[in-house]
Amino acid sequence: MSLTRIVKLSILSSKHLSFEQFFGENRKVILSFKGCKHVELLKSSGDVYFTYSIWDNETSLNAYRNSPTFERIWSKTKTFFSGKPEAWSLNKIIYE
Repeated sequence: MSLTRIVKLSILSSKHLSFEQFFGENRKVILSFKGCKHVELLKSSGDVYFTYSIWDNETSLNAYRNSPTFERIWSKTKTFFSGKPEAWSLNKIIYE
């Protein structure tokens, strides 16, 4: 069963466009990582963004999170923050 990862990011108002551009430049890199099935950026009101990604499983997500690719992307992403990020890993519950 796949794993959904949602990360809430508070981004400095002055850096919205730069952040969106950076995400856009790296979306395909993340998506090409083994086990990543989907990744997108969503914006709420104000300075709040969410990344929404779907992974084969927790092992795939952790392999990405422990990779040099993640380290490079995350170190730059942190420069856009106006607050502490929050993250959730979720498993779909199916009722039949």
